[in-house]
Amino acid sequence: MTPEPAPAAARRAVSPLDHRIEAATGHDVDTLCAYRDRGVLDPPHARLVDEHRELAKAQTSVTFRLKLLNRLTSGEFPVDAAWFERVDRTVDQMEEAADARDTAARKVLAALEPIEAATAAPLQSEGTLTTEDQAALLAIAGGAKLYEHLLTGRLSVTVASGTRIPYAEVRKLEDAGLVVRDTGHPLHAGQPVALTDAGRAALFAARRPPTTQVPKPPALPGAWPSAPPQRR
Repeated sequence: MTPEPAPAAARRAVSPLDHRIEAATGHDVDTLCAYRDRGVLDPPHARLVDEHRELAKAQTSVTFRLKLLNRLTSGEFPVDAAWFERVDRTVDQMEEAADARDTAARKVLAALEPIEAATAAPLQSEGTLTTEDQAALLAIAGGAKLYEHLLTGRLSVTVASGTRIPYAEVRKLEDAGLVVRDTGHPLHAGQPVALTDAGRAALFAARRPPTTQVPKPPALPGAWPSAPPQRR
């Protein structure tokens, strides 16, 4: 028998908030970041990703200072006046980094709580996107233009990958308020087509898998929340 593939390495969480984010959105943080970079997310989810990136930077600073402090106290360096100065300076810097991390975490919470509330609210009975609708919206999210052939007058929509979407499909999405054309450009030169906020929200909801309760991992050294370092 062919052996089963080894399980993929678990993604290391930046903070316990990662699991709340995944539970509320149905996507891991890496996937959300990829969607953010592609312009697929609606404003609330985009804000959440931006705030989480700041939290990740702040947590990295805390982890760096903690590793430096561990090295200083490992016995590698002589315990003299210079050692005490380095330890005091590192503790001060780690305290500042932890404060910045906690501030960033509060901002993530402020962005996350409305999404959690919306997820918990009963879903309204709205029309669902078809597979073709989802594919068209995802393609348009990467960039698209509507062209009119000068000789035949035929309309066609070309996306960034070079493939074409039937104009009837784009017109249906436009009528539904999911995409919008920049009519300030002439058709023969190409009118940019982009997702509206409603289109991003509909696409994100359609691609959101059923959420499951994600078990929380044990706290990591220096992970948020943590008690502030004690000074002598």
